[in-house]
Amino acid sequence: MIDYQKNVFVKTLLGLFLSIGVTIVNADSINNRYHHRESRFSMSNSPRLFPNFGLNSLAALPTQTAESSVKESPLSPSPATMTSIQTKRLISGLLLGTAIYGYSTWWNDSSSQFRIRHENWFGADTPNGGADKLGHAYSFYVSTRMMTKSFQWVGHSQQQAIQLAGITSAALSVGVEVLDGFTEKYGFSPEDVVMNLTGIGTGIILEKYPYWDNLFDLRLKYWPSDDARRLNEYDPFTDYSGQTYLLITKASGILPLRQNRWLRYLELAVGYGTRGYQPTDGTDSQPKERNFYYGLSVNLSQLFNEMLFKTNLKSSYTQLVTEQVLEYLQMPGTALLFDNSL
Repeated sequence: MIDYQKNVFVKTLLGLFLSIGVTIVNADSINNRYHHRESRFSMSNSPRLFPNFGLNSLAALPTQTAESSVKESPLSPSPATMTSIQTKRLISGLLLGTAIYGYSTWWNDSSSQFRIRHENWFGADTPNGGADKLGHAYSFYVSTRMMTKSFQWVGHSQQQAIQLAGITSAALSVGVEVLDGFTEKYGFSPEDVVMNLTGIGTGIILEKYPYWDNLFDLRLKYWPSDDARRLNEYDPFTDYSGQTYLLITKASGILPLRQNRWLRYLELAVGYGTRGYQPTDGTDSQPKERNFYYGLSVNLSQLFNEMLFKTNLKSSYTQLVTEQVLEYLQMPGTALLFDNSL
């Protein structure tokens, strides 16, 4: 065991500042590495999910004419400087928000010793039957993909954004788990770190390769568990018995099926979920189960694009948000799933 000062706030800030330093240094490194390849910064690859947030001026910077460049003040920041500033703000805000939330939620029972806790993956005798492990992978998968879009939004190319998102997600993953190691409740879990990195890697692959992104989705299907309803605890993040994690294969991502009038709306779904673990009311009224799921689901995104948004010449804000939500969440009533108890 390693003894440290028993002050979780100090340890949180220490981890935060170390993570900020690592990610910001890498942000500048990546920015400089690509700057010589791009004489002008463009927002053309940036998603149009944030049209009204006050940074549209960045999109206009690359298209300055020679006349406007002459009129520009020599003290005005360059596009590269603006991108660097916004990147540091984005990373710092993300890490600070995580530290504040973690301190108020996870790390308020600090310990003076660093503790490693092995949770044994998906076994029947584990605390959550392995649903929490898939939760770790899914959370960092989603955060990596959303961070990639955020870094593109502030002016980075797709390749830069993917690298920055991977570095930032990895720093968050390790930092959170290390701080968990100083708590009595959690401890440092090597299994959680592996699943976090698995989610990050999956997010990077789907961001980098559009073919696989068009073919596969990772989604969370949530419906409050019986125990959660009895306890009045409607929290999709901790109600592991209400979670089902699905790997979706979309017919619309396969050209012969995409050309079929009806089949292109179908999806093959396989997944995993547990029942009767956490939360629990202590009555064992909901028996513990670990289930493998398989079945068919409806591609709502494809359906909406062809039915509701087909008249749009450009993707609207509503359409873009809808596509993002449906990429990560399986709506109730849109999947016919069968289960096989493990």
